[in-house]
Amino acid sequence: MPNMSVKRNVMPTQDPNVRNKNFEEVALGYTVEQAIDEAKRCLNCKHKPCVGGCPVKIYIPDFIAKVAEGKFEEAYEIIAKSSSLPAVCGRVCPQENQCEGKCVRGIKGEAVAIGRLERFVADYHNKNCKEEPQKPAKNGHRVAIIGSGPSGLSCASDLAKRGYEVTIFEALHTPGGVLVYGIPEFRLPKAIVKKEIDGLKALGVDIQTNVVIGKTITVDELINEYGYEAIFIGSGAGLPKFMGIPGENLKGVFSANEFLTRINLMKAYREGSDTPVLHAKRVAVVGGGNVAMDAARCAKRLGAEVYIVYRRGIEELPARHEEVDHAQEEGIVFKTLTNPVEIIGYNNPNDRRDPKNMSVCGMKCVKMELGDPDESGRRKPFVKEGSEFVLDVDCVIMSLGTSPNPLIKSTTKGLETQKWGGIIVDEGGLTSKAGVYAGGDAVTGAATVILAMGAGKAAAESIDKYIQGK
Repeated sequence: MPNMSVKRNVMPTQDPNVRNKNFEEVALGYTVEQAIDEAKRCLNCKHKPCVGGCPVKIYIPDFIAKVAEGKFEEAYEIIAKSSSLPAVCGRVCPQENQCEGKCVRGIKGEAVAIGRLERFVADYHNKNCKEEPQKPAKNGHRVAIIGSGPSGLSCASDLAKRGYEVTIFEALHTPGGVLVYGIPEFRLPKAIVKKEIDGLKALGVDIQTNVVIGKTITVDELINEYGYEAIFIGSGAGLPKFMGIPGENLKGVFSANEFLTRINLMKAYREGSDTPVLHAKRVAVVGGGNVAMDAARCAKRLGAEVYIVYRRGIEELPARHEEVDHAQEEGIVFKTLTNPVEIIGYNNPNDRRDPKNMSVCGMKCVKMELGDPDESGRRKPFVKEGSEFVLDVDCVIMSLGTSPNPLIKSTTKGLETQKWGGIIVDEGGLTSKAGVYAGGDAVTGAATVILAMGAGKAAAESIDKYIQGK
């Protein structure tokens, strides 16, 4: 019997007052009974609008039908035909704006919990399936992938399955890109990322860490000296943006990228860490996206009183609703319609190395009012006259977005980019340089995991046609 409830099954989670003190995963996942019950809410629509909302075109009603029947491994096989990172996507994709946003059940109730079902199926497979994937026969062609984030992993997976000899070059010491340095453990456990990467290695993909393309080796050298027939650039967008206000160079001011990398990759929250991070008492996180929520929730887990400072209202926050709800439940204070104008510092008498060394002791802000929508479609903020005040904080984390690092552009002949740094590509991911493709945040700027994966898949298809067509 179909489940015609207008409400989806609630995802079990840790208690907010417990989880805001640890880095363990917040969402606990569906039970078998909950997964089957939720799957029965799917109407298996004739036109399957949810598939059209998925950047990698997973056959969503098909895998959900298998879940409803209790055939979880068959469900996984359906997902795996389209997605190389189902356990990741089930946790971090903005399904509400993609597949679930197209779900017919969402018209008069809540959409089917497609993301939660994907997570359930992937977790079931990872727990119960011990068989390694079979290595495909090699086709004699070599491709280099720059970056081991979502786009690079997706491109590598699709090419490896077609028999290509694939090498991934990763600048950091651990593969995974933004999945390991950017997304906190409580949203995406690193053991899950490692499991997905181990699956790639089992397909024969070689991953070389601590290789900075543009410094260690250039793109041109990969082609001319190392003999790679095609290159995919999936180097992400790791260059942080700042406001340009006074005080941003003070001690205690971080970019969200640095703060999260220290927490997620270097485990700086642990006692005795080789790369400790400031354990502040009062933290202001400037910004309203998912990265801002991640940074704020990490700071909360370090014991701080945390504020989200955002110049628009709560309705305009670009972060996922679920992440905002979790942050509020965990005790993070939202200072909306507020904008910083200066970070205030003082001389630190305990630092004898440099008597001029200044630490954060507050952030001067102004209140904002919203006018008509601007070119982004959101209401434009204006300063409210006479509204200046000082927020008492000893740490500021800037989460204002990122752009691609210019290193690859500056060391690759003939690679055209946008003024802001994004690599220019055609629909298949081809750059202005023959045999060189790109995708993900290196092209679009900071976006979502699933969009990066879609770009990686499209580039793999183009690379295959290019090499086989030669």
